[in-house]
Amino acid sequence: MIYGIGTDICDIRRIKASLDKHGERFAQKILCEQEIITWKQRSARWPERGVRYLATRFSAKEAFSKAIGLGMRMPMTWRLCEIAKLPSGEPRIVLHGGLKEWFETKQLKAYITVTDESDYAASFCVVERTN
Repeated sequence: MIYGIGTDICDIRRIKASLDKHGERFAQKILCEQEIITWKQRSARWPERGVRYLATRFSAKEAFSKAIGLGMRMPMTWRLCEIAKLPSGEPRIVLHGGLKEWFETKQLKAYITVTDESDYAASFCVVERTN
């Protein structure tokens, strides 16, 4: 049974402006530890790719927060929600700490998709109850 659906579109230029203004501190607010590593690697090879990575993660976490019905309030926080990927490249949500406990208690499962094109990153999330 579907628990919730969330979608988000993010202007990549806005993310770049925030990075230019606040530097790495902005990325550290949005990304968890593993995502920071990936962001730094991508940014070092091609800075635009790093910005797009950050924008897709921002968008995906927003879509997820809407699908679970919490928005950005506890236990949902940017850093407790990780957007990882399977070896196939398929994105998946990995939760940490109190958010993971809350999610598992409710017996939920999430599906996420992310995309970016030119100036925008977009995400779509479906959360289902597994019981």
